[in-house]
Amino acid sequence: MQLLYHGSKVEVHRPEIRIGRYHKDFFHGFYCTKLKAQAVRWASRFRRAGVVSVYRFDETIPLSVKRFPEMTEEWLDFIVACRSGVPHDYDVVEGPMADDEIFSYVQSFLDGEISRKAFWELARFRRPTHQISFHTERALAALSFERSEPVDAGDHRK
Repeated sequence: MQLLYHGSKVEVHRPEIRIGRYHKDFFHGFYCTKLKAQAVRWASRFRRAGVVSVYRFDETIPLSVKRFPEMTEEWLDFIVACRSGVPHDYDVVEGPMADDEIFSYVQSFLDGEISRKAFWELARFRRPTHQISFHTERALAALSFERSEPVDAGDHRK
């Protein structure tokens, strides 16, 4: 079992898949990270206090999982498809995150403003990120809430 963190403005005792107006990196899902500092940034974005909810992920439950250990051509193509509204059949997807800056590069690539080669030149200097998204009720059942931790408004810089 590994610990995962979810940063938001409130404690999330019961994770759920929310369908938003915009598609995310790995499509609609419940997003966590194994990097606590990243969850703290998520929780305190917009310079307000938030909460990091902590979960145990039971990886022994049989799930359909897609993992991207690093940013690759396959990762880029998967994110482009998901951000364009193309769903997938995985219960869980794990890999690097296209944060705001990386996503602007993805969008420039999608719009034909930069080449694939230019994307990789711009993306390679970014700090490591991690996300793991849960896309089915079966996947959410593999998460068990452990605790929550308050985050100060100024913690978004960490």
